[in-house]
Amino acid sequence: MAKRRIKKVAVIGSGIMGSGIACHFANIGVDVLLLDIVPRELTAKEEAKGLTLQDKVVRNRMVNDSLTAALKSKPSPIYNQAFAKRISTGNLEDDIAKVKDVDWIIEVVVERLDIKKQVFENLEKHRTPGTLITSNTSGIPINFMSEGRSEDFQKHFCGTHFFNPARYLKLFEIIPGPKTDQSVLDFLNNYGEQYLGKTSVVAKDTPAFIGNRIGIFSIMSLFHTVKDMGMTVEEVDKLTGPVIGRPKSATFRTVDVVGLDTLVHVANGIAENCPNDERKSLFELPGFISTMMENKWLGSKTGQGFYKKSVNEAGKKEILTLDLDTMEYRSNKRAKFATLELTKNIDSVYDRFKVLVGGKDKAGEFYRKSFAHLFAYVQNRIPEITDELYKIDDAMKAGFGWEHGPFQIWDAVGVEKGIELMKAEGLEVATWVTDMIAAGSETFYSVKNGATYVYSASAKAHVKKPGQDSFIILDNIRKQTEVFSNTGVSVQDLGDGILNVEFRSKMNSIGGDVLAGVNKAIDLAEKDFDGLVVGNQGTNFSVGANIGMIFMFAVEQEYDELNAAVKYFQDTCMRLRYSAIPTVVAPHGMTLGGGCEMTLHADRVVAAAESYIGLVEFGVGVIPGGGGSKEMALRASDKFDKGDVQLNVLQEHFLTIGMAKVSTSAHEAYDLNILKHGKDLVVVNRDRQIATAKAVARQMADMGYTQPVKRNDVLVLGKQALGMFLVGTDSMQASNYISEHDKKIANKLAYVMAGGDLSEPTRVSEQYLLDLEREAFLSLATERKSLERIQHMLQKGKPLRN
Repeated sequence: MAKRRIKKVAVIGSGIMGSGIACHFANIGVDVLLLDIVPRELTAKEEAKGLTLQDKVVRNRMVNDSLTAALKSKPSPIYNQAFAKRISTGNLEDDIAKVKDVDWIIEVVVERLDIKKQVFENLEKHRTPGTLITSNTSGIPINFMSEGRSEDFQKHFCGTHFFNPARYLKLFEIIPGPKTDQSVLDFLNNYGEQYLGKTSVVAKDTPAFIGNRIGIFSIMSLFHTVKDMGMTVEEVDKLTGPVIGRPKSATFRTVDVVGLDTLVHVANGIAENCPNDERKSLFELPGFISTMMENKWLGSKTGQGFYKKSVNEAGKKEILTLDLDTMEYRSNKRAKFATLELTKNIDSVYDRFKVLVGGKDKAGEFYRKSFAHLFAYVQNRIPEITDELYKIDDAMKAGFGWEHGPFQIWDAVGVEKGIELMKAEGLEVATWVTDMIAAGSETFYSVKNGATYVYSASAKAHVKKPGQDSFIILDNIRKQTEVFSNTGVSVQDLGDGILNVEFRSKMNSIGGDVLAGVNKAIDLAEKDFDGLVVGNQGTNFSVGANIGMIFMFAVEQEYDELNAAVKYFQDTCMRLRYSAIPTVVAPHGMTLGGGCEMTLHADRVVAAAESYIGLVEFGVGVIPGGGGSKEMALRASDKFDKGDVQLNVLQEHFLTIGMAKVSTSAHEAYDLNILKHGKDLVVVNRDRQIATAKAVARQMADMGYTQPVKRNDVLVLGKQALGMFLVGTDSMQASNYISEHDKKIANKLAYVMAGGDLSEPTRVSEQYLLDLEREAFLSLATERKSLERIQHMLQKGKPLRN
C-alpha cells in the first residue's frame, strides 16, 4: 500500500472555524483550497460598482471576506502573514471540481445534518477515490453523515474535530464512522500529532465526543454549585483559574469569550441525546442562564455576559460583574479565601490539590463538592465515551487548557480521598475503580523506566500509555537521570551522549543559580558527553533575567557585584557558543530578554512553533546586557552584502531591540533576525521538542563538531551609524513618540551597535562589543528612571513609560 502524503487539502466552509483550520494547514506548509457558498444577492457596494452575481469577485465574496477577517484577527491564526499565500479561495459551484486534486477534504459547514449530507453528495461527484474526507462537526453523530454514500467514501470518512482557535488549542478528536478503515484512523492519529502539533484522541461516536462532554459537564456542574452555595462570579473565577492550573479566564470569563449561546447549544444537545446519562438534569439550564439567553447577554460578542465593560461617572473604564441573585451588573468585588493563602508557596499545581480539598472555609467546601462531582462523572464515562481514562485527561488538557486532567487531579487528591469526597456527596463509586483498588493499584497513573503507565479498566492493569516513544518527558526521567542540580536547574543525562539542562526557577527566570547550573552542565558535557540541550517543559522557556537581583544591586549601589553579575551572564552565553561540544537551545512560549539572549548564542535552535521570542529590556529601562546587543550588531555585520545600504541593515537590527519586538511565533522570529534560516528548526508539536533537540545535538556531534574560533571580524560602522541613530532619536523625541528616558536608552544602544564613536568602519572583536554593552547596561541600571521601571515591572508585571 502506497504511503499516504498530504500535499493539498480542501476546506469546505470558511467561517471562523474553517478559515482557522485552513490557516493552520498553511502554517505547516500545506497548500489549501478554501471553498464556500456563492452569495444570493449583491451588497450595496457591489451594486454601486455595477457588479453582477456572475462576477467572480462577487461569487467568491463570502470566502474572501471570511479569510481576510481571520487573517486580521488577534491572536493571529497564522504563524506568518506570508504563509497566507498557501491558501487559494473559490466557491462551491465554480471550483468544486478542484477537490479531485486534493489529498484530504475537511467539511466545516453549518451544524445541520441535512446541509452536511447535501455537501457530501456534491463532493462525492468530484472526489478521487481514496481521498480522505472528514467532518469537523462538534456534535452530530458521524454515522448519520455518511449514510447513502459509496463504500470508498465511508471507508475514508470520519470526524476530525478541531477546537477553536485551531492554531492554539491542541485537541484533535478523531471519531470513526461505522465503516471507517483502521488505516485511516491510524494515519490521522499520527498526522495530528506529528504534523499538526496536536494531541490526537480517538473518541467514540457519542454526543459531544470527549472534550465537550466532560468540559460542558464541568461548567454546567459549576453553574448549579454556584447557586447552591450562594457564590459570586468573582469567587468562582478566582477558584477555577491559575490556582488549579486552568486558564486565567477561569469559568465565567471563558464562557463570555466562547459565547453563552455556543455553550447552551452543546448542553442542550447532550441533554436531548444522552437519555441514560445519570447527571442528565445538570445539563438543564439554571434560571440565571435562561434569563441571560432571553436578554441576549451572550458574552463578548454582544458586549455583555457575566462581565460587562462600562465607563463610570468619573469617565474611567471599568469591568462590571453580573450579580446572579439580582441579575443586575455591579462593581467588581475582590474574592479572597484563607485556603488559597495556604497554597501561595506551593509552586507545583499538582501539589496544591490536597491542600485545597482540605480547606476549612467556603473555598475548601467548593473544591470538595466540585471535584467529587467531576470524579463521579468521568468514572462513569468509561467505557461509554472511551475505553481509556487517559483520553479523557488528554482531551481536557488539550481542548480546555487544564494543566491536569480529572483522573490526574483525582490521583493528586488521592484515590481513596476522592472516593471519600464522592460518598460525602451521596455519589456512588464505579465498579472498575473499586476493582482497581482491590487489585492493589493505588493510583491511576504510574511511571516506570521513564515511561508513563496508566490503569486500563478493560485490561484490569496498568499499561504503557501509547505514543510516548517519540517524546522525552522530563518529569518522568528527572529522578533516575539527574547528574547535577541546584536551586535553579536540573541537569539530566538524556542518553546517547547528550545532556539536558532544565531551568527550575520561578517562571524560569535566569539568576546566578541558573547561570551556575548552565556552566556546570557545559563542564560536565565537555568532560564526559557529546552535546548539550538547554530545554525545559515549563509553561514558558524563560521570562528573562532575574530583574529583582539587578534592582537590589543597583539600589544598594553594589556596582562591582552588578558588573560581575552582568559579566557572568555574558560569559555564560559566550560559553554556549564557544564550548567544545554542540549546544542546542529549545525555546517555547515566552522566551524574553535573557531567555532570548541564550537562544541567540546556541549553535542551533530547535524552537516550538508557539515561541514568543524577543529582547524586551527597553521595557525595564536598560539594554540587553547578556550579549544580546552585541549579537544584533554581529548579525547585522554578517548581513552586510556588497551593494547593501549597510546603515539600513544595522537599523533593522537596532529596531528589533529598540522597539522591544517580540515574535508572535517562531516563524516570525526569522523576520526579526533572532532565528536563522537554514540553521534553526521549528517543531509544531512541543511534546517532541526535547527529543528533536537531542537528535540535532547528536547529529552535530556525529558530523564531527569542532569548537568555533572566537570572532574578531565584526564590522562596526562607528560615527557614520551613531550620527544616523542620534538624529533619529532626536526627531522621535521631538515628535513625542518617545520620552527623554527612552531617548537616553536608545542612544546607549546606538553607541554599542555602532561600535562606539570610531572615525571609520572598523573590524572589532565580540569582546570589544560585550564590554561596550556591559558599560551601557551598568550606566542605565543606575539611572533613577530605569530603577522606577524595574520596580514597576516587579510590582505590577507591566512596563512603565516615564
